Amino acid sequence: MHAYRTHTCGELRREHVGKTVRLAGWLHRKRDHGGLLFVDLRDNFGLTQCVLLPENPHFAILERMRVESVVSVTGTVVARSDETVNDGLPTGAVEMQVSDVEILSEAAELPLPVFGEPDYPEDIRLTHRYLDLRREGLHANILLRSKIISSIRQRMIGQGFTEFQTPILTASSPEGARDFLVPSRMHPGQFYALPQAPQQFKQLIMVSGFDKYFQIAPCFRDEDSRADRSPGEFYQLDMEMSFCTQEDVFNAIEPVLHGVFKEFAGDRHVPDEAFERIPYAQAMLKYGTDKPDLRIPFEICDVSDLVSRDDVTLGVFKKIVEGGGVVRAIPAPKTGEHPRSFFDKMDSWAKKEMQAPGLGYMRFVSAEDAGQPLTATGPIAKFFSPEALMAIAERAGISVGDGLFFSAGKTGDAVKLAGAARAKIGADLDLIEQDVFRFCWIVDFPMFEWNEDEKRIDFSHNPFSMPQGGMQALETMDPLDILAYQYDIVCNGVELSSGAIRNHRSEIMLKAFNMAGYGADVVEDKFGGMLNAFRYGAPPHGGIAPGIDRIVMLLAGVENIREVILFPMNQQAQDLMMQAPNSVSDAQLKELHIRSVPPPEPKPKA
Repeated sequence: MHAYRTHTCGELRREHVGKTVRLAGWLHRKRDHGGLLFVDLRDNFGLTQCVLLPENPHFAILERMRVESVVSVTGTVVARSDETVNDGLPTGAVEMQVSDVEILSEAAELPLPVFGEPDYPEDIRLTHRYLDLRREGLHANILLRSKIISSIRQRMIGQGFTEFQTPILTASSPEGARDFLVPSRMHPGQFYALPQAPQQFKQLIMVSGFDKYFQIAPCFRDEDSRADRSPGEFYQLDMEMSFCTQEDVFNAIEPVLHGVFKEFAGDRHVPDEAFERIPYAQAMLKYGTDKPDLRIPFEICDVSDLVSRDDVTLGVFKKIVEGGGVVRAIPAPKTGEHPRSFFDKMDSWAKKEMQAPGLGYMRFVSAEDAGQPLTATGPIAKFFSPEALMAIAERAGISVGDGLFFSAGKTGDAVKLAGAARAKIGADLDLIEQDVFRFCWIVDFPMFEWNEDEKRIDFSHNPFSMPQGGMQALETMDPLDILAYQYDIVCNGVELSSGAIRNHRSEIMLKAFNMAGYGADVVEDKFGGMLNAFRYGAPPHGGIAPGIDRIVMLLAGVENIREVILFPMNQQAQDLMMQAPNSVSDAQLKELHIRSVPPPEPKPKA
């Protein structure tokens, strides 16, 4: 018999009744029922109920031992009586009558409970992550993550992609998020950077003559934490393909994501139709974001022209439109009978949470005039003629019994507020479709955007993207009107990935970077390896990189990405368990030819 176990704690069934077996695991739970000691023994695979009679010499040992101690138990498998069968447990038809116990490791008093999984402070959970990971929910999330990655890998290989590994130590890039820098001992004063993504390397793989590449790639970015973004590092399904169009990329990755979500969705629905394709400009208009949640059953509309009519006398809206701003309308279905407090709370939310001037609103009700099917009430309704109200209601797709909010101001501000308001209304009114995954492609991103802080043109998305129209567009069009072959995949309001058809022509790349304020010398210095490669023959190529962590987060049904990562950092980018980051010795710094300069002490307040 094996020294520790003949079976796992999730393996025993009725066919094992009468056999002598050995199990090993953690003491999950103990119950003393009238002299019988019941012990639930747990391992990675499941849980088995073990029973000790009072005369068992090990009874007192297990009775006093703390839960989470590790033991190996030997005994006979017996069938449970019909009334004690646990249908909720795979091993629930049997139990083990224990004859022998070996203590492998005794547990000290626990800093957090494992059984029961109550809410517990995150700092304690992260400090003792090895205990946190024993808890059923989190343990299942990490196993789910492994299965999802395995499924993705097999699906990519099945489509003819080859897995490669790209370097971790590379050069710093002037674009994107802040790099993590690694000092070089052999080259004093110089630094490597950890890759924000394998962007240049995967393009160079295509230039090297390989055709379809992928890897489950670690990426590193020195950026702040969010609920859907882990600080420091994350993983993505990185892929690239040669001689492809945008459609080819869509046709390659869409079945992979659709198949993975179908496989692990459980009772949730994954529609069979192709992912909806939404141009960026349309997404910003209808949803107020380039990460739209299509489960919300109403859309934003622009009413700038309607509030500018002669039969509308609301001066503040007209002044905004005349000054180049916009007015967007956000439906609030079936709120016509809601108390005014609902609308006032939305207005307060806009002012407090969004730092906006507020949200105008009106409620549409039946009109007394038989020739006029509806009218409206609310603080601003009196400024609209019956005909103007009808026009607005028709454009917004609302009718009697619905409410309508208005977001007005500079385009960017009005769009942001309208998008946030749509999401909040959908959640507050419980209108978000449940138990479904709705995907879409966001396409036709602008190549450039205006950087208001620095008063210059900047890249809006990926600087290595091919502009639609190529060199001719760069030379003849307003930079802010140029679109790029860039695309995102969004699911239920969560951005899963960004991708693009790449700019594989060195002269077009130099021109695009020049328009964004990077001279040829800067581009040659930072991206010389890739530029030189392009000069020796580069195939048209493109790719995408869905985020593994976010895919698992959606399928696990959790809202915080730390719930699907083995050993995550906290919101301050600290690993509380390993106490990282931490200081290093002066000798280590000297060897690297660098010194640590502490930040200046804050000045005392006057």
